[in-house]
Amino acid sequence: MSKRELARVGVLARVKSQDLRVVDAAVLLRLSYRQTKRLWKRYREEGAVGLKHRSAGRRSNRAHGEELRRKVLGLVRKKYGGEVGERFGPTLAAEHLGSEDGLKIGAETLRRWMLAEGLWSRERRRRRHRRRRERKEHLGELVQMDGSFHPWLEKRGPEGCLMDMADDATNTTLARLGEEETIWAAAGALRAWIERYGVPWALYVDWKNLYKRCATPRERLRGEEPITQFGGMCRKLGIELIAASSPQAKGRVERMHGTHQDRLVKKLRRKRIRTHAEANAYLEAEYLPEHNRRFARPAARREDYHRRAPGAAELDRIFRLESERAVSQDWVVRYANRFFQLEGPRCHYAPSKGKVVVCEGPDGNLAIEYRGQALAWREIPAPAGPCVQERGIAAPSVAKRKWVPPSDHPWRQAARRAAERRELGGAAAVATRSSLALPCASP
Repeated sequence: MSKRELARVGVLARVKSQDLRVVDAAVLLRLSYRQTKRLWKRYREEGAVGLKHRSAGRRSNRAHGEELRRKVLGLVRKKYGGEVGERFGPTLAAEHLGSEDGLKIGAETLRRWMLAEGLWSRERRRRRHRRRRERKEHLGELVQMDGSFHPWLEKRGPEGCLMDMADDATNTTLARLGEEETIWAAAGALRAWIERYGVPWALYVDWKNLYKRCATPRERLRGEEPITQFGGMCRKLGIELIAASSPQAKGRVERMHGTHQDRLVKKLRRKRIRTHAEANAYLEAEYLPEHNRRFARPAARREDYHRRAPGAAELDRIFRLESERAVSQDWVVRYANRFFQLEGPRCHYAPSKGKVVVCEGPDGNLAIEYRGQALAWREIPAPAGPCVQERGIAAPSVAKRKWVPPSDHPWRQAARRAAERRELGGAAAVATRSSLALPCASP
């Protein structure tokens, strides 16, 4: 019986014991007097069971047929079932039943059926209570970025890291699958976002050396802000880089990881995708448009805070590694254990012992610049000698001969003067003792 029906039983029991009149019972039950009289009659004839709703326990007139139920559960068990980490949830299974099998079933109805058959289970874990940060109000005001390591291709292909970007105001998502969470993976995802939506106002990332790093003792003494290569790229674009101290701080993109790890893995399995290139093509063509249509939401304010994206040539100059190197006296620059000879009519712009910037693009192309102007160069072989070390290989140790200063070296003058003083002092002492030992003459 429902809570309301139990309350009616209690009031009518007081009427039966003559503690209340039927008129008073109608007021307490908030019913009309005639309706209360009908309930009182049923209570006198049938007892408390008579107040139970007549339709309780009966099959609904709009319920699905048993044949359809068996067919749906058979498809779920055959195509969308499996172990706890592999099986489809009721919402995702209902979507695929509608799109692939032509069976329109509500997600909640399918959830009840799957729970009854043991094809789904409620998995709840208590978590530490935290207060959720309010969303930003404008599109492009804050974009969260993070990498998710997961067996995206399961055993069909190599492991990988999904670089995921999510707008804080709208949940608009962009993702790229690669091998590792490297600077080129992060820069590639950010460039793809800029080319599609524009330059965001701020970027929310992890506190990793890839994005942010701690200052060195020298930088702390000078009061300099430590900047990584990725931070330098964001500075050129005018993007504020914010580092989160915990995963909960950027919870939106973290929850997006969970959604991808559930839905994307299963969809990649059904498409039999085996490589990162195929996965990125599927993400761009099918998965991300469908995902954004389903999970994106309108921003609180309609103004777009994205700035206009630079041209392709300007983006090429921004998304590259820049390292400062010194020019030797013979106009040679060393970088990554490679040697480059500056030449041509422009080499005089970079003086010897001056500083140049070596720029490396994602495809490995190199450029050497001095005060923003490109210099001509050619690569030369490494000079032979023990001073040159290959990366990761220590140079062989050479035993050095101990140097001994000659006898006439200025360092030996102090010792020579001290020896002379000791000799003179010894001779004077001997003369004094000799004079004291002579006998005195008699008168």
